[in-house]
Amino acid sequence: MDVSYLRELYAYNRWANGQTLGAAERLTPEQLTRDCHSSFRSVRDTLAHILGAEWIWLERWHGRSPRALLSAGEFSTVGALRERWAEVEAGQQAFLATLTEGALLRRIAYINTKGERWEYAQWQMLAHVVNHSTYHRGQVTTMLRQLGGTPADTDLLTFYDVEP
Repeated sequence: MDVSYLRELYAYNRWANGQTLGAAERLTPEQLTRDCHSSFRSVRDTLAHILGAEWIWLERWHGRSPRALLSAGEFSTVGALRERWAEVEAGQQAFLATLTEGALLRRIAYINTKGERWEYAQWQMLAHVVNHSTYHRGQVTTMLRQLGGTPADTDLLTFYDVEP
């Protein structure tokens, strides 16, 4: 794993999050929070989980161990999610800009939200976040279809086709 590839994956992740938020913006407020009986109750709750996970990992990379994810209730609209996500993504970009090849092997310890200590190499954590976000964006895709909406195309190859 090298830094340039990780930066590329995070560019993809930002793009895919933006595409997914754009699709969710077309929902009514009721549809956004309707119980779809998935891992997380609604489109809003699933998006808030993705955002919260991206935020908590960024915090961990900086040596902090928050005891809870962000609450979905903090985000009444997709716009509110988008605004907070922009802050998290700016933090991710700033972090990635300073990352060196040697730092990718550095092991980082943190305490999870259950109070358990874990430790992984930096590159493993970075790869995990993109994979985790992709997994839950897939769930949003299913929920959007259940709600009669149109999901976004977030395939990696589509990203390569549309982004320079």
